[in-house]
Amino acid sequence: MLGIFKKELMNPPKELHSPASLTSSNKPKLPNQIINHFLSSNPNNAVSMGFGSSACFAYAPTENRFPSHQRLFCGVDEIYCIFLGDLNNLSSLLKQYGLSKGTNEAMFIIEAYRTLRDRGPYPADQVLKDLEGSYGFVVYDSKAGSVFAALGADERVNLYWGVAADGSVVVSDNLKLIKESCAKSFAPFPPGCMFHSEQGLMSFEHPRSKMKAMPRIDSEGVMCGANFMADAQSRTSRMPRVGSEANWALRGSKA
Repeated sequence: MLGIFKKELMNPPKELHSPASLTSSNKPKLPNQIINHFLSSNPNNAVSMGFGSSACFAYAPTENRFPSHQRLFCGVDEIYCIFLGDLNNLSSLLKQYGLSKGTNEAMFIIEAYRTLRDRGPYPADQVLKDLEGSYGFVVYDSKAGSVFAALGADERVNLYWGVAADGSVVVSDNLKLIKESCAKSFAPFPPGCMFHSEQGLMSFEHPRSKMKAMPRIDSEGVMCGANFMADAQSRTSRMPRVGSEANWALRGSKA
């Protein structure tokens, strides 16, 4: 899977940028080059969807007959989601949200996102803590112009993010693609964390802790983005909640 978002939509921590990208022999690519590379690497089953100059999704179902984790892509009412992995408690979540049995994980994430956006206040971290399983997802709300992404804490599903040549943020489960697209400005997306366009990166496991950047050095001894983790010694004064102007609301302005 692949998502590319203009920095106005998804402005990552500054530590994700590596100065070494400017001098690396492998230069960062532009978004159209990254998309074309993804499509050419999956010529039989890849699809892409663009949203003007703001964002783009690309998706290719796994060719493995027995994949360790599923990949799903769907869109509902101008909200689009790519979901990786499995939710073990999907049936109980569907009952809790009043959704039909045929709803898959990606469709559920969209409905959970809409609940957070429109019917708050709910703590976004608590909603994610209710998800049992191995998962990662990226949601793009094209009407609100916002991105919401999260990765489960068990580290069985991987996501990576990096910075393209024009400053756009690239998100993918394909490490090779991220390296080729973002040069040295990339890192693993931190497990147990979520990102939203308005409030940036935070831990849903430790919502009162601030995020700490840890420099990453690659095999060539070059600084390569940063790892991010919750700093247990640094606590925020209050827990962010969705639906409150004073706290974290999943409400973006139109792009």
